[in-house]
Amino acid sequence: MGFSDAVRSCLTKYAIFSGRACRSEYWWFALFGIIVDVAGNIIDSAIGTGFVGFVAGIALLLPNIAVGIRRLHDIDRTGWWALIAFVPVIGWILLIVWACTPGTPGPNRFGPNPLPAMAGVVV
Repeated sequence: MGFSDAVRSCLTKYAIFSGRACRSEYWWFALFGIIVDVAGNIIDSAIGTGFVGFVAGIALLLPNIAVGIRRLHDIDRTGWWALIAFVPVIGWILLIVWACTPGTPGPNRFGPNPLPAMAGVVV
């Protein structure tokens, strides 16, 4: 899945927490979030406010949470594991490791493989 496909998929599934998200979808959308944040900060510093970055952050909050939970589903973990982010340092490290872990091949309890064309390939 490429950058534009991942962004389109995550914005289409704005607040859908069910299903699975492959690694590429998750990481491409994370990059999109960073780009939007940097652009918002540049615009804010140019006009002297914090409004644009704030609005962009609020607008991307739900899709970021949703794709994170769908990514956890891809490795056959419940979305409640996202709350481990509130454990200082260890929680973030664990979530990053899980985000880098290949998804379970074939269907799991959260749905079919998000990359059915590549079902046998580790992505």
